Amino acid sequence: MTPAETRGASTPDAAAPTGHRAVTLDPPPVTVADAPERATTTTPEAQAEPEAQAEPEAQAEPESPATPGARRARRWRWTRRRIDLTVYGGFLLAAIWVTSGIWVDPAGRVAALYSSDPAQVQFFLAHSVRVVLHGEFPFFTEQFNYPDGVNLMANTAILALGIPMVPVTLLFGPAVSFVTLVTLGLAGTAAAWYRVLSRHLIRHRPAAAVAAWFCGFSPAMLSHANWHPNIISQFLLPFIVWRVLVLTRSARPVRDGVLLALLVTAQAFVNEEILLFTAMALGVFLIAVVVQQRERWAAAWRPLGAGLAVCAVLAGALLAYPLWVQFAGPMAYHGLSDAVRDYGNDIAAFFAPGSPTFGGNERANVNLAPNYSEENAFFGWSLSLLVVGIVVWLRRDVIVRALAATGLFFAVLSLGERISWWDREIATGPWELLVRLPLLDAVVPTRFGLITGVTVAILLAYAVRRAWALRGVDRRTARRLTAAGLVLALLPIAPMPLRVTTREPVPEFITADRWRKYVGPDQTLVSVPVPAMGNTDPMRWAASTNLDFKIPGGYFLAPRNGVTGDPGRFGGRPSGIGEMLREVSSTGRTPKLDDRQRRRYLDELRHWNAAVVVLPRDEQNAEPLRRTVEQLVGPGRQELDVWLWDVRKLTSRSA
Repeated sequence: MTPAETRGASTPDAAAPTGHRAVTLDPPPVTVADAPERATTTTPEAQAEPEAQAEPEAQAEPESPATPGARRARRWRWTRRRIDLTVYGGFLLAAIWVTSGIWVDPAGRVAALYSSDPAQVQFFLAHSVRVVLHGEFPFFTEQFNYPDGVNLMANTAILALGIPMVPVTLLFGPAVSFVTLVTLGLAGTAAAWYRVLSRHLIRHRPAAAVAAWFCGFSPAMLSHANWHPNIISQFLLPFIVWRVLVLTRSARPVRDGVLLALLVTAQAFVNEEILLFTAMALGVFLIAVVVQQRERWAAAWRPLGAGLAVCAVLAGALLAYPLWVQFAGPMAYHGLSDAVRDYGNDIAAFFAPGSPTFGGNERANVNLAPNYSEENAFFGWSLSLLVVGIVVWLRRDVIVRALAATGLFFAVLSLGERISWWDREIATGPWELLVRLPLLDAVVPTRFGLITGVTVAILLAYAVRRAWALRGVDRRTARRLTAAGLVLALLPIAPMPLRVTTREPVPEFITADRWRKYVGPDQTLVSVPVPAMGNTDPMRWAASTNLDFKIPGGYFLAPRNGVTGDPGRFGGRPSGIGEMLREVSSTGRTPKLDDRQRRRYLDELRHWNAAVVVLPRDEQNAEPLRRTVEQLVGPGRQELDVWLWDVRKLTSRSA
């Protein structure tokens, strides 16, 4: 056994649950119980000081509370607790710093570059309120894209986040819930990695803090923080990783399999794509370890196989119906829209700092990522070189080699179907061979870079832990050099506050509930322009009322053909009136409608069972839009801050 295992045999690890041996990323690696000692991978530095292996444990022999040893132990335990609280507080302050621009006015500010995804998330948060208060079906809704509806299981409705946030949404509105989720997603992800790494895997607090910082505030996480709280809410993933590693040496695989199943089920209602990435990464990592030391498989396969079988059965039972709705229910689709299927990273993106970082530059990053919400690499030159140096330095260690192989594997996949260098295509990527496989056909390949980011973080932790006690170097000097190297690598990608812009407020016509005297339970409020991917403000209007009225259209994923369930597209079935009003809004030109067009557009209003058509008076090109609508349904009138057309007589079934 290694020194860490020897200590564990005489002094129980308080952080490790009973029923399995302590699991760490100490040499030897995590996947084996009682494996032969490595002759070629354990370096002298690994045993230089006890602190580099694991932090001090409680005394083996009990002492009287009155003895000096007991008092020292109590002081030490309190000190460790204070260290942890300080680290957690630092993560929370950093997350507040990043989101500070939105916190100033959550309802009136949004990410500067693109505002559709936050409006969609706010709509989903309001849906969670209806699930809790009114018992509404959680996996499908007709409150937008009426009457076809939207498959919420296929649209990341974040029920595992939205339902706990119901009190906040009710008290302060979905906009406050959105920025709260972003803040807690960043801080919570970092805190969770710190907890798992410091207590179970690395067992070295400074190293765990460095890795957790990068896991929570990497350029990729900052990029998604603008729009995707479901992607940055990764606080369950460290525990999933830990419980899988526990299974490789568990004495109680059934119990541990049940615990893993519960974590997997919860993560499925946060984000399934990230869950799939985690499973793939664990598989590649464990294979990379076993390939190097095949004797480890003999001890690991029985508990791992039993635990994973229990997890598959239980999680499969819990998720069977939601997954049926997702893949075979109404408005189900198979595969992503062509608009995002070939999203990939440019190779140069791995060496540039992310846009929302200290050294980032939006202009310099143009064409290195699909868009600013998908900057999933962007480690910067200094960190990239440091990671290469870490791998070369610790190349004799099995875990380091396995982590490096895992990170490189997913970095290559993240390049997508076409590999490019500074926006110049140079080869066909391996993703071209995988993109049509089941499940993988619904993956955005550029996000594989998130896995590479986690492997980089753990490599940093491994290096810090080893460098903290270099043999032949004064301890203080070693720590100063380590800190200097980390500052050099991480300062260029240090997080900065997200850049925000103002957005139009929800019309007073909505907030004052004046719409209620017009719109019935099975009728819709039709905004001008009609809700779509580029016009999500009406989704915010509905969310502000907890979805008390229905709207047509919206921003979501749905099949191109609602009957066949073919590959997805953004938005519902094409709308003639929607396209026409969108063009008027963008060009300012008023079209001349003929009788055929009027009949067609009125049929669409009848299909939506429209009660009123609403045009905010401050809408872009409001006057051409007003004249266009009047050609269709007649003169409108002003009510508070909107132009209003009551079309119930025109759209009634008897009209």
